[in-house]
Amino acid sequence: MTYLTRDSSNPKQIFELSDGSKNTLEGIWPNRYYSDIQKLELHYFATKEVKRAQALVYGGGGYRELVYDKEGVEIARWLNSIGIDAYVVIHRLPGCNNHAGGLFPADIALQDGLICLDFLDSRGNTPLLHVGLSSGGHLAGVMACQPNNQQTKGAIIAYAPINANHSRYKAPKGKPDYPPIEKQEFYNQWPIGISAEPHGIPAIPVFLTYGLHDPIVPIDHALNLIKTGQEKNIDIEAHIYPSAPHGFALRDVDGPHHMWPILAQTWIDNLLS
Repeated sequence: MTYLTRDSSNPKQIFELSDGSKNTLEGIWPNRYYSDIQKLELHYFATKEVKRAQALVYGGGGYRELVYDKEGVEIARWLNSIGIDAYVVIHRLPGCNNHAGGLFPADIALQDGLICLDFLDSRGNTPLLHVGLSSGGHLAGVMACQPNNQQTKGAIIAYAPINANHSRYKAPKGKPDYPPIEKQEFYNQWPIGISAEPHGIPAIPVFLTYGLHDPIVPIDHALNLIKTGQEKNIDIEAHIYPSAPHGFALRDVDGPHHMWPILAQTWIDNLLS
């Protein structure tokens, strides 16, 4: 399933939402990424269809970098194909050098996400989705817990470490904390979908897509949220695939997980109907 060509990989517009030096893409298309992010940016990809909604898209990279093409632009173009304007969030990273003699704080990604919500408020009130993959899925979950003025309809979370990186809920048990300290602190501040952590329980519908045997993000993350959803009567749709590798996104089509965007589209259609 392909939604990206070289000609379609450029955003319609880039909105710079903070001070800071220029961000520079690294790597070669279609596997580009950011690792030194000094300025919050929104990369706007506009749908050519009748606009039904808008989405904030959060790429992964373990809060050490941001995967741009695979988990940002390609997801944006898929959303465009179903009538959704997409904004790829280029957010700053916890514990990374801020080029001002210090480090970005643990919650810098959340701070940047809230700025993005304020920016969308200034552009009108269109139904909103949060869409995140891998560590970006954790951030999508965090953002799904934030009160805002938007018509926030739901969150799509793919193979994301949403809760079992927290020091108290680790899976597998005994795994070491993640460096830098600020990254682990952010996971500890925001475990998503743990019943005993009510600030991290989304109040909006959630669509999950995970690999059952993912060696990088254990299925415990999804199961914790599903269990909490059962207890708290949260609207959760979950798809778990036995052969899905970590990072399947839209590129890996060798198995039933290639169906997830079709299932997600149906879920979105129902939300927006």
